[in-house]
Amino acid sequence: MIISGKELSARLKADMAEEVATFPAKYGRVPHLAVILVGEDPGSVSYVTGKAKASAEVGIRNTTIRKPATITEAELLGIIAELNADVEVDGILVQLPLPKHIDEDRVIAAIDKTKDVDGFHPLNVAALWQKQPCTLPCTPKGIIKMLKAAGVGIAGREAVVIGRSNIVGLPVAKLLLDENATVTVAHSRTRDLAEVTRRADILVVAIGRPKFVTADMVAEGAVVIDVGVNRDPESGKLCGDVDFAAIEPKASVITPVPGGVGPMTICCLMENTIECFLNKQK
Repeated sequence: MIISGKELSARLKADMAEEVATFPAKYGRVPHLAVILVGEDPGSVSYVTGKAKASAEVGIRNTTIRKPATITEAELLGIIAELNADVEVDGILVQLPLPKHIDEDRVIAAIDKTKDVDGFHPLNVAALWQKQPCTLPCTPKGIIKMLKAAGVGIAGREAVVIGRSNIVGLPVAKLLLDENATVTVAHSRTRDLAEVTRRADILVVAIGRPKFVTADMVAEGAVVIDVGVNRDPESGKLCGDVDFAAIEPKASVITPVPGGVGPMTICCLMENTIECFLNKQK
C-alpha cells in the first residue's frame, strides 16, 4: 500500500476549508499566517509558494514577507516583534535555513509561543516532552496522521527512527512513544545500522541522503515512512532517503517521494494556524 500524502492532505484541507468558511460569521475574520522568507534559496522559495497555495485552498489569509539574504539579525528580530504585537496575525513562520550570519535559535525563540505554527519554540518543545498542550511540529504530526489514515496500529509495535534532528527525528520519536510504540532512534554513529532497522515494524527515515536505505535494511512487511527530499545523483529527479523501487515490494505500507510526507507537512501547518487562531478566540 502506497500512502499518498497528496490525496490525504487534499481531503483534510477540504474539511478545513469548510470550517474556516464559518469563521467570518463567528469571529469576524479568518486566520492569518505571516511567512518570512530571507534570501532566494530555490528550495525555500518553493516551500513558501506551496504554503501560500495551501492557505488559499483552505481560506486562510497569507502574508509573505520577502527580505534579502543581507538582512541583519536585528532587522529580522524587529519584523518578528512587529508581527508578535499585531493582533490580526495568528501564526508566524520563518522559513529555514537562514543565512549563516543569523542565529536561527535566537530567531525561533523570538516568535511569540502562541503564534509559533512550526512548533519549534523552546517552550513548545518543552511542552511536547512534558505531555503538555502545545503546537506540534508539522512533519512529525503529519507522519502520525498518515500512519493512522493507513490503519497502521502503532501501540506495541517496534519503531525505528533514522535521524535525530530537532525538526523531525526527535519529535517524531516522541509522538511514536506517546502512541505507545517502542522506539529506537538511530543515527550516523549507530553500529550495525541494518541490524537495527531490520527490527522495525515502523521505519521512519529522515537523514537527507538519497536512497540511503536499501532493501536489505528493511524487514518483510515493514511500514516505511520516507521524510527525505533529495536529488537522485544519477537521474537528477527528486527522490527520498529510501530506495523506493527496491523496498516497495517488501514493505506493507510505504510513502512515495514526492507526494508523500511533504504535502502532509504543509497540511499540518494549515491546521496549526487554525489552532493558534482558535486558541486566541478562547
